[in-house]
Amino acid sequence: MKTETIQGRLLFLKEAENLKNVMRSSHTSKGRNESTAEHTWRLALLALVFEDELKELDFSRVLKMCLVHDLGETLSGDVPAIEKQNYPNKDVQERNDLLQITQSLDEPLRSSLLGLWEEYEAGQTQEAIAVKALDKLETILQHNQGINPDDFNYEFNLTYGEKYTDKHPLFKSIRQLLDAETMQNLNNR
Repeated sequence: MKTETIQGRLLFLKEAENLKNVMRSSHTSKGRNESTAEHTWRLALLALVFEDELKELDFSRVLKMCLVHDLGETLSGDVPAIEKQNYPNKDVQERNDLLQITQSLDEPLRSSLLGLWEEYEAGQTQEAIAVKALDKLETILQHNQGINPDDFNYEFNLTYGEKYTDKHPLFKSIRQLLDAETMQNLNNR
C-alpha cells in the first residue's frame, strides 16, 4: 500500500475519532451522556451477540453497516430520536458530513463506506432493516439502563422503531422484553 493511501486512511480515522466526543441524549448506567462511538460499539456488539439468530443475513455487511451508520454525525452531531421530526434535512447533513470526512480516503474504500451508509439510510435490504431494528433496540436498551433525568420520556420507547423491530421474530422478542422494562421504569416514577 502506498504511503499516501495509508496517510489518507489515518487522517480519516483521526476525523472519525470525533464520534467519541459527539454526545447523545441517552445516559449511561453511571448517569453521564453516552457518546455516539459508545452507541456504535454496543450496536455492533448487539449484532454479534445475536448473529446466530440472523443466519439469513450477510453478517459482514451487518457489522460494517453498524460501524458506519452514524459516521455522518462526526461533524454536525447527533439529533435525539425524539426530536428527529424537527430536523427534516438531517440525512442530507449527515451525508454531506460523511462526504467531507471521507475525502482523504482512496477509492473504492470511500465509495464502499458511502454505499453502506446509503444502504442503511434507505432501509430496504434485509441487512439494513436488521441494523435499523438493532439500532432502535440498542437505544431503547440504553434508555432503560441509563440513569435518566426525572422528566425522561419513557413513553417514547414504546413505539420507537416499531416499523423495523416488527419485521423479524428475534427483534419482536427483544422488543417485548425491552417494552416490559420500559413499563417498569414508567411505573417506578
